[in-house]
Amino acid sequence: MKWGAVALLASTVLGATASTMFAAEPNWAGEYADKKFLNGQAVFQLSIQQSGNSIQVAFDAAYVDGHGAAPEGDGQAKITGANTLEFKWEDSFKNSGTGTIKRTADGVTVSMNPRRVVDSRCLVFYGQNIRLKRTK
Repeated sequence: MKWGAVALLASTVLGATASTMFAAEPNWAGEYADKKFLNGQAVFQLSIQQSGNSIQVAFDAAYVDGHGAAPEGDGQAKITGANTLEFKWEDSFKNSGTGTIKRTADGVTVSMNPRRVVDSRCLVFYGQNIRLKRTK
């Protein structure tokens, strides 16, 4: 076998392996919600959009009776481990922080840590281990 043929074979095998590895990376895109958040008093929704390695997280929360603050927020996320995203966020009240998203059998679990608090009325919506079910 000539060196050119060996190089071609090697590049074909490496290319197939790389495309399989990239195809095996999880796709995070989807819509998630807890429509009975805070013991049925509120709704929390999360959207994840992904294009290649670029992942955008957006969320909103509100009391079902319309009282109080109803923050909307977003931020960039990155894959940090098996079935885990980390993200930075800022909401419509200028609160900001960090968070993690972990995949579960029927959705995701979100933990949000406020770092800068401008409007404390929003804090009730940000916590640890918020279980959201996939809606789309």
